[in-house]
Amino acid sequence: MHKFKTLEPVRLHKSQRLTPQNLVGRLPSDLHLIILAHLPVHDIPAYARCSHATSALAYDESLWQKRWTALAVEKHGLSGPLDDVEAHQKGQVAASRAAAPPTIPVDDDFGDFASVDILQPPPEELGDFVGAFDALAAPSRVPVTSVQTKDTFRNKFIRVHNLLKPLLRHLSSPPHLILTELASVVSPSIRTQAKLLRLLSLFLSPLIQPVRRYDALLSSLRSAMDRFDASLLSNFDVADGKGDEAGMKEAAESSWDLWDGAGDWEMGKVWAEKREIFYQHGWKPLNNITGNGLDFTPMDDFMSQILEAVNDHGARAVRIFPPRAQVLIAFADRLATEVVGEYIMSLLERAREVSTVMYLQATAASFSQAWKMVDAILQAAEQRKDSEVTRTKAEDVVYQMFETNMDEYLDEEVEYLKQVFDNICKSWDRQMTAKSSDASGSTTRFLSSHNPAQVKRNVLTSFTNILLLPVTIVPRTVNAVGGALITGGSAAVQGISMLNPQRWAGTASSTATEASYSRNFDKDGGMLFEADFEEDDSKTVATLNSDTFCSLYCVADTLTPVNSTDSAVKTSSSQQQGPEGANQLDLLLSLDIALELIHADREALKRVETFAGYPGHYGHRVRDTIEELFILVLQILGERHVTKGFGQATERMRAYKPAEHQETMSVAPLVQFFELVHIGDMIQSMVQVYFDKELAPHIDKTDFLNAVVREKKRFENSL
Repeated sequence: MHKFKTLEPVRLHKSQRLTPQNLVGRLPSDLHLIILAHLPVHDIPAYARCSHATSALAYDESLWQKRWTALAVEKHGLSGPLDDVEAHQKGQVAASRAAAPPTIPVDDDFGDFASVDILQPPPEELGDFVGAFDALAAPSRVPVTSVQTKDTFRNKFIRVHNLLKPLLRHLSSPPHLILTELASVVSPSIRTQAKLLRLLSLFLSPLIQPVRRYDALLSSLRSAMDRFDASLLSNFDVADGKGDEAGMKEAAESSWDLWDGAGDWEMGKVWAEKREIFYQHGWKPLNNITGNGLDFTPMDDFMSQILEAVNDHGARAVRIFPPRAQVLIAFADRLATEVVGEYIMSLLERAREVSTVMYLQATAASFSQAWKMVDAILQAAEQRKDSEVTRTKAEDVVYQMFETNMDEYLDEEVEYLKQVFDNICKSWDRQMTAKSSDASGSTTRFLSSHNPAQVKRNVLTSFTNILLLPVTIVPRTVNAVGGALITGGSAAVQGISMLNPQRWAGTASSTATEASYSRNFDKDGGMLFEADFEEDDSKTVATLNSDTFCSLYCVADTLTPVNSTDSAVKTSSSQQQGPEGANQLDLLLSLDIALELIHADREALKRVETFAGYPGHYGHRVRDTIEELFILVLQILGERHVTKGFGQATERMRAYKPAEHQETMSVAPLVQFFELVHIGDMIQSMVQVYFDKELAPHIDKTDFLNAVVREKKRFENSL
């Protein structure tokens, strides 16, 4: 019989033995290191003499690394003054030895102890504590060579301590005597003197605390540093008056080394305050508003002087001031806020009083004009390769200046577009009411064509070319544009009106024509899709205009033979309708209205796109506004035009009774309904083209949760 061995229970959680801590007395060594890290330097020897273990802990490199880092010798390049102080002290020792009377060496009871150099102690001595660092030696008395220890943080700190502590006795004197005494131990360069003062201020900081009265000595040193900085500022002003950039640069770099940018740097502010551009008062921002609208020619002149100031004074700031001071950015920021910002604020306040549309146009145009400062700042920064002026910093100058106007502008843009859409829809409703009482016949446009698909392709191609035309953001006078370009603008108006096949047939009512695109041109003094006639883009725009308008008129020419067919259709249509002229189903939708809605939305969209690069909170608001503008045109076009038109057509088709029209072989309502379907399909295709050209760069088309994508899908489903 087999014997079974009883299984022992298995411990699921094995108890892990804690590693024994290295105790010094009753406390762990880590706690002693924390205490040593917070002790002043002059108390470390006393703590180290408690035991051999605490003496060994005082040699820990982490303690001295923290203090060496606090001196920032390598970070700020302060090793030069240390070398000068060391050379000065060695010269004093050599001079004292040379002045001592000659002596005869005689053996005495003290032996080698007579050779100790009191004036120049070895690195192991910490100030007045003779043998202090010897007492901190580890129990194993192994001699360490100087080659092995010269790069340790402890030895580096001891060297600085031994060099700077003798200089602290001068800090009990008045500030002018302090500067005189300290200047005698370094080279006569004012930059070296500034670095020595900076090094002493770091040496007397609370992180190091080299002596017990460090706070009183630091206060005295601060007074001397203020006096020295005042003398540097005086030298800078004298050099500035003479145009001596070398003297200005030396004084500026010395002042920067003295304070290292702590707090508000006085020299950079004083230099900026003396620029005359801040005190000129001849600007007249209201001249940009004329009787016919906006004319930004005065602002062009204003910005040219601003850019000249940035190029002139900004380039000099880059040459004379240290790169880390960022004086160019500070100067440009003040110039943008106090001069450009005030100019724009006055202009927008007046434009707001005139009309909302003028306020919206002036806001986008003002930002475009102010944006010129970015290129001017970057051009000035090229004076120095290490200027540390990035494009992001230059753009932030304009962004921060314009932030105060963003909330009101974005809100007004959306509200104004809603009003425009509402007026367009109400105008269309009035036209439909007038047409319902008119018994004149209608004609088919797509069905009467030999190739309706080709008609749609031609219209979409021309519509796409129209969308490629840039929109004018900065309005200018007609004289600044030029006669040739005015002709192109007039052709743009005619070309857009030719997009509607109703006009090709030549039977559309003159009322609809006047109510669509030509009703506001005389008042606004512009065009439907106004080209941006900047100097650099004038040739490109002119070429694009000619190609676009050629394609538009070619479309009209290809459809010219349709007129004969249309006349026949018109005759039969008028015969069949008679008193039922209200059943003009194909007139329930209008490409004119669709184009007008898209045009109004595109104008608002292009204005908002001016701010598309905004970072942070306002960047999110701008992107949300762009999406909201497109959602608005989809909702208005779908709910108040397309869906409404098809709803009325469906009701009329249900009320249509073919038996009452047996005397004719024509089925006019069906033909008109099919024509209405073609128009609806044309509108949907135009919306798709508009979406691909204008909205796709701003959103992810594959994100089905995006509000724009969802609204577009809902619009398509309504058809």
